[in-house]
Formats: sequence, structure tokens, C-alpha cells
Amino acid sequence: MAHSQSISDKLLERILSSLSDDKAEDVVQINLQGKSSVADHMVIASGRSTRQVSAMAEKLTDRIKQEFGFTSKVEGKDAGDWVLIDTGDVIVHIFRPEVREFYQLEKMWLPQGGNASAN
Repeated sequence: MAHSQSISDKLLERILSSLSDDKAEDVVQINLQGKSSVADHMVIASGRSTRQVSAMAEKLTDRIKQEFGFTSKVEGKDAGDWVLIDTGDVIVHIFRPEVREFYQLEKMWLPQGGNASAN
């Protein structure tokens, strides 16, 4: 069990560094352990334009494939308003700011007062 945990943590670190490298904005990480059987972590980030959102998603999935050896499930990359990347252990949502504001995913997952860590 400890082994898969360390892979989950390494994956999370790599996702956060990839988003940071690509100038993602308002990156929030939510720990889902014990809250969801779907994944251990959720990361929510914003890109300034559909082009940036799509490019960040593409670079992130390429980096994960190269470094971890698997292909992530991706939805929405062509539209670039909201891209969902499912790596198994970590689910990543990359939004345009207006779309993120509309869906307010953080509010669904965070208790009032919040336990997310923003970078």
C-alpha cells in the first residue's frame, strides 16, 4: 500500500510542477483520501485562454506518459474551456477562469473553511 501512495504523491508533485511550468493560475490541490474512491487527489487550475488550457493539458499528459509510462484519460481538450485529465490517482481540472467560476468545483469538495492548499 505504501508503494502506491508514493506513486500517487510523485504523480501529484509532477502535475503541480508541470502546471507551474506552464504558468497555470489559481492552482488548488484537494486531498480526496477517505472522501472519494475515484482518486487520491484533485487539482484545479486555470489558464487564461482556450489555447493555454489545451496546451497545458497536452504538455501535462505528455510529461506523465514519458515519466510514468501510462496514458491519462482526457476530456475536453479540443474545446479548451474545461479539460479533465484522469491519471487514476489524481484528477486534474484545467479551466478558463469564467468556466471555473461558473462550475465552482472547489466548493463541492471543500468543507467550509477549506483544507485545500493553494500554490
